Amino acid sequence: MSWIEKLYQTYESNRGRIADPNDPIPLLPLFHTIQNAQLHVVLDGYGNLNTVDTVEKDYARTIIPATEDSAGKAGAKIAPHALCDTLQYVAGDYLDYGGNPTKNKNESGFRPYIEALEGWVLFSGNQKLKSVLTYLKKETLIKDLIARKVLVASEDGQSLALKWAGCDEETPKIFKVIKQANKKGQFEAFVRFSVEIPGALPTELWLDEEIRDSWINYYQTLQSVLGICMVTGTDSNLSSNHPKYIRYPGDGAKLISANDDSGFTYRGQKFTSGLEACSIGIEVTQKAHSALRWLIEHQGRRDGDQAFVAWAVSGADVPDPQIDTLSLLFGGDETVVTASAGYTAAQVAQALSRKIAGYSAKLKATDDVVVIGLDSATPGRMAISYYRELTGSDFLDRLESWHTDCCWLQYFGKDRVFYGAPAPRDVAEVAYGRRIDEKLRKATVERLLPCVIDAVSVPSDLVESCVRRASSRNGIEYWEWEKSLGIACALYRKENQKEGYGMALDEERNSRDYLYGRLLALGEHLEERALFVGGEKRATNAEKLMQRFADHPYTTWRIIETSLTPHKVRLHSRRPGFLHAVQEEIDTVCQRFDAEEFVSDKRLSGEFLLGYHCQRAKLKSGSTQVVAATDDDSEE
Repeated sequence: MSWIEKLYQTYESNRGRIADPNDPIPLLPLFHTIQNAQLHVVLDGYGNLNTVDTVEKDYARTIIPATEDSAGKAGAKIAPHALCDTLQYVAGDYLDYGGNPTKNKNESGFRPYIEALEGWVLFSGNQKLKSVLTYLKKETLIKDLIARKVLVASEDGQSLALKWAGCDEETPKIFKVIKQANKKGQFEAFVRFSVEIPGALPTELWLDEEIRDSWINYYQTLQSVLGICMVTGTDSNLSSNHPKYIRYPGDGAKLISANDDSGFTYRGQKFTSGLEACSIGIEVTQKAHSALRWLIEHQGRRDGDQAFVAWAVSGADVPDPQIDTLSLLFGGDETVVTASAGYTAAQVAQALSRKIAGYSAKLKATDDVVVIGLDSATPGRMAISYYRELTGSDFLDRLESWHTDCCWLQYFGKDRVFYGAPAPRDVAEVAYGRRIDEKLRKATVERLLPCVIDAVSVPSDLVESCVRRASSRNGIEYWEWEKSLGIACALYRKENQKEGYGMALDEERNSRDYLYGRLLALGEHLEERALFVGGEKRATNAEKLMQRFADHPYTTWRIIETSLTPHKVRLHSRRPGFLHAVQEEIDTVCQRFDAEEFVSDKRLSGEFLLGYHCQRAKLKSGSTQVVAATDDDSEE
């Protein structure tokens, strides 16, 4: 239960953010949930209808009081919210107008809703709540909304229209907002209330803190199941129905559930009830789930049903472990600066150190940092697929280590060229292609996250897949191949840290694979210049045969070298100085080979990509080298 304890502590540390209007998904008050409203009913202080209108999507978010059952209800279960709810609950004439004809079990929740609201009004004595109760007990809500032309009746006037049939007239607003909310008809519209009493502000009940506090105090008096909370270790009111809507609005999957009385959820020799298997205080679970929902929206990362979030329990900002170095350093303000000399990422290293130092100034070394991953295989059940607790210093050290050790020149497009580490999602797409299966991508991201957080080795099969992808230039666009090459080099360098590979060309390195990579780059460069001089636009033989070269370097190099003969003839007459310089470099590289290794046709490792990339960058030095650098002091 460590995860729920940390989330509970996070809620307590961020109480000042409760119901923050600037948050898309705010930290919710206790015993409240969030819904999108489609109808806004305005009453006076005596329970009379003043105005009613539809609610535009941008203003639909509404924090409402809710019971434990209503916050976790699913399917056809009748469980009314405390105040704001759908027409099924708040309209006394719901069935008089046909209810919801699309449901197999067409029933009204009006009576249980009114009984619950009466109890709250009796407890609080709040005049605004009395006004809502007085009006709704008239049982004329749908009739009034039709009369005000907010809802649309069918042709016979006996039910609500399923859809708008008018062709020449403008579509009523209710059908537009219902469609935006992905609801199936007017009968599913969600209603919120305002009560206009002179001097009593705010009029909007969902913004009234007095009503919020009143509901919290009242709902606590209704709790009757007492026991030991496994999180706090104290006697508490226990929860039997834990919240949903965790990853996004409408998310029905739960982390804690025990509603299967006849199956094997908890039954057996050890437990006779769900509370024996897992007893958690209602206040703890409400706060913990609200904190998790808020964290995912505020600083998490979602990919379908998969969600990851890293946070500090204290509330301090922490960097996202799933982003690339450019996003970490600059966010949306991405800058590239031409390198003055050499193939170095010194400026990026300095910028990264400053960025991490900025986080360290706010995140104490002993602060708890938690990383959690969520996923679901079914619509109703969710699992924690990844969970780690670290100190603030360990988290930042490992993150800095990842972005430093897995650093290479990355080309993600002409506007995203930088030195640094790739994001796990980009690695997955390079390893298995852009059209990667959704499940495979999520599984790959889960495998890579421990490499960042736990400092474990990069899986060898992923490195090999990226190397194979970067070795094949046929059939993919140039930018995609460049991206694959940068990521493959970064992962290979990370996997072989002991070798001490630098990002500049190492002219003293005499390993067979590195030298063969240099030869391929030199051969490609020579042919590219010859084609340019001759006005030809086509791929070089080195590009076409790169995959074969990786598998059979010696025999393929003989093919490439032979094919260079006519190009050398052309360069000899038109660019003799260039030809001499490149040929001299090729001879120098060949002399560094061990004779037996040179004639070996054994398959090359990913090291040849490092030699190829570094040699290629040196040949193009001064025109295409870029490093990321920043004067970003946003951490201040």
